Amino acid sequence: MGWFTADPPPDPKEQVREWRSALRKEMRGLDRQITRIEREEAKIKKSIKDAAKAGQVDVAKVLAKSLVESRRAKNRIHTTKAQINSVSMQIQQQASMARVAGALSKSTEVMAMMSQLIRLPEIRATMMQMSREMTKAGLIEEMMEDTMDSVLDDSDVEEEAQEEVDKVLFELTDGLLGATTSSHVPQEEAVAEETAADDLTARLAQLRS
Repeated sequence: MGWFTADPPPDPKEQVREWRSALRKEMRGLDRQITRIEREEAKIKKSIKDAAKAGQVDVAKVLAKSLVESRRAKNRIHTTKAQINSVSMQIQQQASMARVAGALSKSTEVMAMMSQLIRLPEIRATMMQMSREMTKAGLIEEMMEDTMDSVLDDSDVEEEAQEEVDKVLFELTDGLLGATTSSHVPQEEAVAEETAADDLTARLAQLRS
């Protein structure tokens, strides 16, 4: 008999419990992020209305674009939450099957969803660690390192459509600003207004980072 013995394999049921707990924690963090974004959105909406009343068209346009970006970011977070919930249900199903087989079996569904979740900056670190644990447990195939690294270059930032920004302006200013609005603000004043708007945009970006 040797002096050292190999560590016993982790209990599949316990592993799944820990993974699901970590996923719930990430979902709570995303909920808090949504709440912060919505609070900032309320401030931006008020600023758009104030800028429209003051005739600061350029400021209103910059803020409207920020609001569009904020809404899209929030939609992505809701989609992420749904994906996390799907992973949680899938691994729970795998745990039920493991009671009979004695070990977790490979799941292409979990593999596909983890590949998507690992691309999201907000939860990337947690998902990378979890994917390694799932690979070791035999639940998913090993993800290629170059695939993981390549997602860092995927900014997932779309060019905001002008019609969407105009729609926001039209709704929040009761038609005062919109698709047919043109700016006649002097260059010096426009620069000052855009600087103020950039400050608000930066605050929103920090919430989404």
